[in-house]
Amino acid sequence: MGRVYNFSAGPAVLPEEVLKAAAAEMLDYRGTGMSVMEMSHRSKAFEEIIHRAEADLRELMGIPDNYRVLFLQGGASQQFAMIPMNLMKNKVADYIVTGQWAKKAAAEAGKYGKVNKIASSEDKTFSYIPDCSDLNISEDADYVYICENNTIYGTKFHQLPDTKGKTLVADVSSCFLSEPADVSKYGLLYGGAQKNIGPAGVVIVIIREDLITEDVLPKTPAMLTYKIHADAKSLYNTPPAYGIYICGKVFQWLKSLGGLDAMKVRNEKKAELLYSFLDQSKLFKGTVEHKDRSLMNVPFITGDEELDARFVKAAHEAGLENLKGHRSVGGMRASIYNAMPYEGVEALVAFMEKFEKENL
Repeated sequence: MGRVYNFSAGPAVLPEEVLKAAAAEMLDYRGTGMSVMEMSHRSKAFEEIIHRAEADLRELMGIPDNYRVLFLQGGASQQFAMIPMNLMKNKVADYIVTGQWAKKAAAEAGKYGKVNKIASSEDKTFSYIPDCSDLNISEDADYVYICENNTIYGTKFHQLPDTKGKTLVADVSSCFLSEPADVSKYGLLYGGAQKNIGPAGVVIVIIREDLITEDVLPKTPAMLTYKIHADAKSLYNTPPAYGIYICGKVFQWLKSLGGLDAMKVRNEKKAELLYSFLDQSKLFKGTVEHKDRSLMNVPFITGDEELDARFVKAAHEAGLENLKGHRSVGGMRASIYNAMPYEGVEALVAFMEKFEKENL
């Protein structure tokens, strides 16, 4: 069987060019006689890999000099605890809850201090982004937290909330590098690599230097202290070396395509094709308010659970994989990350048109 079109929300599709380049270097990385999987993270060869990866990410995102880039482990979910442990100086934080992951992050932060849920879209099954232009920001809040793109529900903050001078912290796991971002608007942004950047096992944290301090909550483990990782340049312990290597290859791939401005154009074109079909379809319909639609994750339903299941099964047989919606919401979801080619979305829409004709 050849390559399928993989619409998984994560671990997700990677660029074929990157996989081929990694395969070519699998047994012998650039004359070292060994795979990156086998080499010491203290070696000169790996030092070059991680330095290049960081330099390319800085270039792609225009990361200011007063921000540090950390390649860490534990996935995005470990950041749910690491953030309050390091940033909750007053033991108060404001959370905007627009999906399952923000909800989980708020619950985790609640173990370390007071969490104020200052806005939420749970009343309509997280199908929209609440108005965040004039929020009741807590005076003593250490930071305001958002999940910028909601993988499960397919919503996106197209405008960042007005935090009224408070530090903005954002989980950008499923929209990382999908379009340009002004890093200076955030105090900290982070994302698990397995959705839009690389294999599972790496989480990238971009944090403003003034937020990296020794003043963390008592008993915060060394492994959960930003300063320790920043001082050690992400090499405090053995990092997820091979994952970082693949991330670096993806950064180079993005640069070769013209960077994040070019990715935004590509991603808008793919999303437009799929949303346009959903908007005129008599069988399928999208579940998200138009203004808050994600470019990355597109949930849709037929309104009939049995028909949804038949669609997912038939799509799988047609080489369109992982279209089943998250277990908490059902239906279908197409994740169309950077590495999903336009042809993949074309194939999905053609299949949906055929399925609609056969089932109306």
